[in-house]
Amino acid sequence: METLIELSDVRFAYGQRRIFDNLNLSVPRGKVGVIVGPSGCGKSTLLNFIGGRIMPDAGKVEVDGIDVTKLNRQQLYKLRKSMGMMFQNSALLTDLNVFDNVAFPVREHTELDERLIRHLVLLKLQMVGLRGARDLRPAELSGGMARRVALARAIALDPMLVMYDEPFTGLDPISKGVIVKLIHEIGDALEMTSLVVTHDVSEGLSIADRVFLLGDGKVIAQGTPQEMQETDVPEVRQFIDGAPDGPVGYHYPAPDYLADLSDQENL
Repeated sequence: METLIELSDVRFAYGQRRIFDNLNLSVPRGKVGVIVGPSGCGKSTLLNFIGGRIMPDAGKVEVDGIDVTKLNRQQLYKLRKSMGMMFQNSALLTDLNVFDNVAFPVREHTELDERLIRHLVLLKLQMVGLRGARDLRPAELSGGMARRVALARAIALDPMLVMYDEPFTGLDPISKGVIVKLIHEIGDALEMTSLVVTHDVSEGLSIADRVFLLGDGKVIAQGTPQEMQETDVPEVRQFIDGAPDGPVGYHYPAPDYLADLSDQENL
């Protein structure tokens, strides 16, 4: 199976805090990859590597055979045109209506005339079920509607890759179901690769072709949703089951509690 995204021996730290230590990850072309893991394990940082917003301290980040870490600014902007991004907070431009939000990347990156742009934007809005909301402002949208507009904007240029940063956070069950449906259907219709970062295990497993569990600076487990659900690996079981204690401890590392209470030097 052809690979679209390949991260090899990636290392990265924020100051003294290690995030990745020889991380290796491959996402197949045309599939849905879902990245899960505890807060602070680097899920969103990984998306920033792929988009070239942050560069790793070491290692290689390849997208469609191109090493993102080797690109100059002009080359990076060209590659980004083939990527779409749906942000957790939707990141819609508040002074523009729905139509103009979706049209924005088309106007910025193409020389299409307004008649063609109108047809293209209405097509994308029809795909997410919001063609009738074209004249609304972001402040007039529900959270679920805003996510759908953000998705329409992310696919406006028919990218080969769409990245989703926590697409289900803060949504009601119906809106979650709509986003799940759209990720599947739009990915299939446009033959795109999707990379989803999420804390929502059930929704993530429902759409994934391949699941990656991050922890301790690397991919500690990967496989199909069924393989992840059936595994006996303690780290995976704790995350899938939502257990409060296990390999990922409930307590942050600290001295012995009783010794700490009786420590006279720090009174």
